[in-house]
Amino acid sequence: MEELEDGFSEATPIWAIFGDLMSALVGVFVLLLVWALGFQLELAQSLEREVEKRQMEEQRRMALEQALADPLAAGRVTLRDGRIGISGSVLFSLNSDELQAEGRELLRTLVGPLKVYLDQRDQLLMVSGFTDDLPIQHGNNRYSDNWQLSAERALTVTRALIEDGMPPAMVFAAAFGAQQPVVSNQDEKGRSQNRRVEMAPVPRAKQQGNEAQSSDDG
Repeated sequence: MEELEDGFSEATPIWAIFGDLMSALVGVFVLLLVWALGFQLELAQSLEREVEKRQMEEQRRMALEQALADPLAAGRVTLRDGRIGISGSVLFSLNSDELQAEGRELLRTLVGPLKVYLDQRDQLLMVSGFTDDLPIQHGNNRYSDNWQLSAERALTVTRALIEDGMPPAMVFAAAFGAQQPVVSNQDEKGRSQNRRVEMAPVPRAKQQGNEAQSSDDG
């Protein structure tokens, strides 16, 4: 009888077990709270970055609209998502990369405002050529395919901009062929919209190689 009483007296009290359990639960709760606060902070920072990005895009769009107010008002160019679009029929005849008089005059009016815009932001101008999805007409030996036609048109516009005062270091050409149409190519109206040249300000690439060389020379 005495042995049973001694064993019972040496057993862990229930309040101690309950206390340990509560301590463990509090620890888990604290960990969950820290995780939740960290997640909320990360989410808030992500949302803040997204808002800043959208604000910058809106400021960029408004600045471009202001710089190109006259040609936009006249309907001679379009502005969508920061890209300046010019219909291919304004610039070129069908299956040709020779600038028409109307297109050359339009490009001449764009050089001034675009140069100011690029100077203020230390950006470059990417001139992109696009075509419809119809193959090059039979007998046209000047272009092997739509890739070459879009490239020649982009180069023609780039050279015209440079001749009219755009610094060569601020502009470059790109070709997309029949890729990235803005509408369907199922009818002539759609194809005429896809035959276009676009100009878009892009960030200037960091010259890491030059920086490394300058560091080595020092």
